[in-house]
Formats: sequence, C-alpha cells, structure tokens
Amino acid sequence: MSTQASSFSRECVTSYIDGQWQPAGAHLLDVVNPATEQVVARLSEADAAETDRAVQAARRAHQQGVWASKPAAEKQAIFRKIAQLTEAHLDELAQLESLNSGLPLRYLRSRQLPRIVRNFSFFADWQSQNVEKAGIQDDQYLRYVLREPAGVAALISPWNAPLALASTKIAAALSFGNCCVLKTAETTPLAVARFMEILTQAGVPPGVVNLINGRGAVTGDALVRHPDVRVVSFTGGTATGRAIAAAAAPGLKRVDLELGGKSANIVTATANLDDALDGALTSIYTNNGQQCFAGSRILLHRSIADEFIRRFVARAQAIRVGDPLDPGTEVGPLSNAAHYARVVSFVALAEQEGGRLLCGGKRPANLPTGYYLEPTAVLMPSNDNRVCQEEIFGPFAAFQVFDDFEDAIRIANASEFGLVSYLWSNDLAQVNRATRAIEAGVVLVNTPMVLDLRFPFGGYKNSGVGREGIEGMRHFYTEEKTVTIALKRPPMERLGAA
Repeated sequence: MSTQASSFSRECVTSYIDGQWQPAGAHLLDVVNPATEQVVARLSEADAAETDRAVQAARRAHQQGVWASKPAAEKQAIFRKIAQLTEAHLDELAQLESLNSGLPLRYLRSRQLPRIVRNFSFFADWQSQNVEKAGIQDDQYLRYVLREPAGVAALISPWNAPLALASTKIAAALSFGNCCVLKTAETTPLAVARFMEILTQAGVPPGVVNLINGRGAVTGDALVRHPDVRVVSFTGGTATGRAIAAAAAPGLKRVDLELGGKSANIVTATANLDDALDGALTSIYTNNGQQCFAGSRILLHRSIADEFIRRFVARAQAIRVGDPLDPGTEVGPLSNAAHYARVVSFVALAEQEGGRLLCGGKRPANLPTGYYLEPTAVLMPSNDNRVCQEEIFGPFAAFQVFDDFEDAIRIANASEFGLVSYLWSNDLAQVNRATRAIEAGVVLVNTPMVLDLRFPFGGYKNSGVGREGIEGMRHFYTEEKTVTIALKRPPMERLGAA
C-alpha cells in the first residue's frame, strides 16, 4: 500500500491515481450545495492527459497482476474490510453525499449507502462459491471454461446515487479481477472521492481503482475513447448512454448501459390500497424523485381512482420537504439549477396538455433558497402526453385512469422505456398475465423497488443494454475461454500419410 501524498480535502477534489491524490489542474469546477445554492467545494477537471495517466495506472496494475493474482481468500478479506470501514464511516459518507446531492440524510443513511456494505459483502461471499461450466461429450472430449479479467474497466456513475452505484460497479469489476478507472458526475464528487481512501485503507493496491473527475464531454469522453479501456459500465440518462455507445463502438468495447425509465405503476381494483398507496409514494418521491426506476406513471382502475387520488394527494401534501441534513426531512432539493428548471417546466406543460394539477407544482413557501419543489402530481387525459412519455426525473407523478386490465398493459408498454413496472393486484390471473405481457426488465408485484444481485437488473428498449446482476456482470467483466481436451484419439484424416 502506498503512502498517500495528502488526505482527501473537499476544498479541491482532484484525481486519485495509483494510490495518490493528484495536484489540481488548470480547470476548476464549482460544486454547489443544492439546498443552499452555495459553492461547497471545487473540482479539478481531468483532461485527456490526466485521464491517460489514470488508465495507464490501471493497465500497469492489471498487467502486473497485483489484484487478479491475489488468492480468493485475500480478496475476500479486503472486501469484508471495505464493508467494515464503510459501516464505520457511514455517517461521514452520508454527510458528504447529502452536501453535494441534496439527498435527505435519513434516506442516505438508512437506504442508499448501506448498499455499499451489501455489495461488497455479496461479492465477498460469491468469490468462494463461483464455479465454471465443464462437460464431457461421448467420452471423447472434456470441455471447460476459463474466465479471465477483461482488463481496464471504465466505470461511470450518475449524480442521483453517486457512491451507491459506483460501489456496485467497483465491487463487480474487482470481483472478476479487473482494474478500473471511475468517473462520477462532476456535480457530486465528494463521497466518491472519500471512498477512494477507504478502498486503499482496506488493502486495495495502488492502481487497481483510480478516480478522475470532470464533465462528460471532456473527461468522460476521453475515458470511454481511450484505447486501453476494454469495457464501459455507465448508469445515467439515455441520451448520454447513446453518446457513450457511439464513442465506444470504434474500439469494439463492450458496454453496459443502465439508462432512463418511465415506469408504469398499475393499481387494480383488487389491490390492497394501503400497500399500493405506500408503494406509489415511495416509488415516486424517495431520492427526491430522482431515480431511474421511479413509478412515475400511476395507472388506476376507475373503480378505485377517486379514493386513491384523494388519499395520495393528502399524503403527498404532508411530506416533509426541507434541509436534507435535517433528520426529519423526507424530500430535499433537486440536484442542480438546470435540472430544477427542467422539472418545473413540466407543470405548465401538463396544464397545456389538458392535465389537472392535483398537488405541488411550486416551490415551498418557507424555502426561498435551494432547488426545492413540492411533491407534485397531475391527472393526465392521455398516455400520449409528453408528461407521460418523457422522463422528468423529479418528484412528479402523472396519473391516468383505465377501465380494462388489458388497457393498463397497453398503456404500460406504450413507452420508449422499459426499465421497471409495478403491479398492485391480488388477482393471480392478472399477475401471471402482467409478468409475461409487460415489456420491462423488472416487474414488481405488490412491492416497491427491491434489488438482489443474484438476479438481473436492466431494461428493455431505450432503458439500456446489458444487465447488472451476478450472471450479467460475470459475462460483462470477463473474457470466456473454452478449453477442449481429447480423452482419446479423435477421428482425423491422415493427410499426406502413405
């Protein structure tokens, strides 16, 4: 383990390459607290040259085998140490994450950041249980699979869950023996940067995990296009995902893209309305509404629509909006000024499209500063409305009413996205029909979003390419090599023999 040149400082966040914090570069970006609109840190943007140094550090570590050649027991011990140190520093990490993201401290501490501990604990267990395929055919051949690390992995995490999602990618890349270069969103670097020191403290060798910072068009593009990067894992918006896929294509790099969503949340006449209400509120308003799997299109059977909307609106209006560092806050500010302006613009658009504003739609009167928006809901006349088609990515729900269950499925599928769908029903026939007919990578029945790394997570259509989950990650982060051994002399022509 190398001696660090200096400890993490949020006054100026720099790249972390080969186990060392780098000097600040020429171009500095402001990191803004969305709750106060004040600058809380500066970020040194990595240019193409600095990005190259990070990739070369990962490449050297990969070629030298400083990580891949470690015995599984040593890797497991390091992973468990990462989980232990994360748990010990969870309050600090939550404070940093909240400071630059606006996510409520209570949610970060109880739900989002504990995923880091679960991720590394899961992969620590998995490393002692993984087996590969082998088979014998007609007593003639023994075949088996050797699996080798892909090489240098580029990992790009978004601003709505910077460290939680980065940790999933890091844990997976390292589990399969890769070295990596991480870039998170330039607006939310603080907790991710601090986590680099936790990795080093836990025993991850220098060069195995490197961090660079900057905007996607500058730092991200240089990383994705770098010839020594072999795989690119990205979570974020669909437009950016397309740009990354295009940049990666000339190098024939493998890409894993977990992108946007406009998930339908179907509530049927047989649903337990108390459960469905809690689930609907959770799936649209937690994480400040900024989640790819948000149940943003709430489809209600006409027989229960009026009651459900009345109860939903009353609960939404009672949600505690405020300072994300206040333990009582349930919804904080949106992430940044540009995003706030975009989300708010959909309120007027909904009304122009014939929708009815049910609640929210404006800044809370007691919060004159910060990118705050009251939890918002609208009742829309048609699924064709832009409010029902475009990913708003905020605390903004769009209700629609249906009469027939087949109509609900048709509405759910009438979207360019297909990440997640929710169904609240106690009719087994409806459940069986929906799980087969809905075009989404994940269908959740009578539950809000839950994740399990044993199972795939990803989307249909414009919601992405690839799956996160142990099998998808194993194929993504490794090269597969089939070995064939003849058990007896195979039939062969004896060309040229007398």
